[in-house]
Amino acid sequence: MEKIVATNRKAFHDYFIDDKMEAGLVLLGSEIKSIRAGRVNLRDSYVSIVDGEAWLLNTHIGAYQQAGRDGHAPRRKRKLLLHRREISRLRSKVQEKGYTIVPVRMYLKGSRAKVEIALARGKKKYDKRAAIARKDAQRVMDRALKDRR
Repeated sequence: MEKIVATNRKAFHDYFIDDKMEAGLVLLGSEIKSIRAGRVNLRDSYVSIVDGEAWLLNTHIGAYQQAGRDGHAPRRKRKLLLHRREISRLRSKVQEKGYTIVPVRMYLKGSRAKVEIALARGKKKYDKRAAIARKDAQRVMDRALKDRR
């Protein structure tokens, strides 16, 4: 059973999502408690590969109130748990022009926190405008159908 804790809607607006995969996280005790409470923001997050390891950067996991001074830094870098083959495949794709790795959603699978990361290509400004125009047109059509009924 999966419980979605956070989604990165901005990633779908700013990028074309090509390939998704699941990754585990190395967390502190106060971080997993904050994640279970839903205090996560993935908006400006990204994944970087350094020395053969994948790191989740710029993810905000809010402070856990009961942790006191022994809590965690909200924006610290967190290691992602991936197989060596997966990391090397991601690294080769990122070295191609225009690819980056972004977290799409964070969820609880059983008692463990997982992150769904995606290989993404950046959208140009005109792509974003076209997507917004498409959504607006769909909204107008849905409204007209609703009024007709």
